[in-house]
Parts: sequence; C-alpha cells; structure tokens
Amino acid sequence: MTKADLVEQVTATIARTAGPMISKKDCARVVDAFLDAVKVALKEQHNIEVRGFGTFKIRRRKTRMARNPRTGEPVEVAARPVPVFKPSKELRSLVAEEGDVVSSGGPDADN
Repeated sequence: MTKADLVEQVTATIARTAGPMISKKDCARVVDAFLDAVKVALKEQHNIEVRGFGTFKIRRRKTRMARNPRTGEPVEVAARPVPVFKPSKELRSLVAEEGDVVSSGGPDADN
C-alpha cells in the first residue's frame, strides 16, 4: 500500500461514516502531518505509542564488525540509532487471524 492508497482509503472511510465533508487533498494533508509528527518525534528520540496499533521507538545498534563485499576486508560499523516499530497485541492477533484464513484456504485462496 502506498501513501496515495492510504489517503484514498482514509478519505473513503470518512465519507462512509461522516459524509463527504473532507476532500482528498485535506485528507492527504492529515496523513502527511501524522507522518511528519512521527518523524519529528523519532528524530528527537521520543517514543510514539498508538494504542491498539503499536509503538514507534528508537533502538541503539551496537558497534559491530562487517565485511566489505567487494574486497572481503573487515570494516567496523559505528553504533547508531535506528527506528523500530513494535506492533500491539491487538494488531499481532489481527494479522495472525488473517494469516490463518489465507493459509487454511480462505476466501483469497487460489483453488
């Protein structure tokens, strides 16, 4: 799913529940604002917790030895912060339920 697909889906959901009171352009601004807020918070080393969805946080990777694939020479990779996402229990169970339906020959199975 791309950001444009996400904007399309959010706009459709709002139109179904509250009527056509928000344009696609305004919805795109809301999605962009949310993503920008997540980026800024992570840049400032803050965690973002969205109940029922998950947590965005910064994890610190340790210094490690890697290998240059071209020369095979060992190279030290410096410690650095990386963004990570930890899904909530609700999201994990929702995905697991969908996985069970698909793997057991559910409506999307090709038979």
